[in-house]
Amino acid sequence: MDFAKMRQIMVDSQIRPDDVTDPEIVSAFLHTPREAFVPKPEQPVAYSEYEIQTSDGRALWTPRDTAKMVKALDPQPNDFALVIGAGAGYETALLARLVETVIALEDDEALVDEMTQRFASLGVDRAVAVHGDLKKGLPDQGPFDIILVPGMIEEAPEAWFNQLAEGGRLGLAVPVGRDLGRARIFTHSGEITAYRDAFDACPPRMPGFEQKPSFTF
Repeated sequence: MDFAKMRQIMVDSQIRPDDVTDPEIVSAFLHTPREAFVPKPEQPVAYSEYEIQTSDGRALWTPRDTAKMVKALDPQPNDFALVIGAGAGYETALLARLVETVIALEDDEALVDEMTQRFASLGVDRAVAVHGDLKKGLPDQGPFDIILVPGMIEEAPEAWFNQLAEGGRLGLAVPVGRDLGRARIFTHSGEITAYRDAFDACPPRMPGFEQKPSFTF
């Protein structure tokens, strides 16, 4: 299959039409082989506009939503980024073309080993995969200019917000109703972390971040 041609079609039909036209972001999508981050049986549909499960509890967003999230995070060449629940590492590889350094955090050592091998085989030299507790983030490595969570979660741990640098951005998706979701960008400034809703998105949920039930009379 001509994956390079498929990437070009993806960019022309799914990414640029949704107002993701920054040359550096477009280039990152054109030069990051999405097919290398999905199970082999899914490679023929790697560039289709739907989510693809890469492992238990991890999935790629649609190309459109991934591109809109990357744009919303406003990556800069000197940024230091963290991807929490990185899965196969596709979003990490994209960011590695746009920022100085990216750390991919996973709580499954097998996924970390697979990402390490994948990054090496693809020449992704500005990214590293590490093992750790997703809810804790990486406090010893921060602060981070960008934190990306490539999945829908109900509740974000306070530790993540504490690891944002001044002006740092945290991107994730949250449920806003039955079968509805929204990509949300949190920005840290001084003593305040505020958020804005970036676009509607309903990616697969990332397990382990369900909102704790509250007791009511």
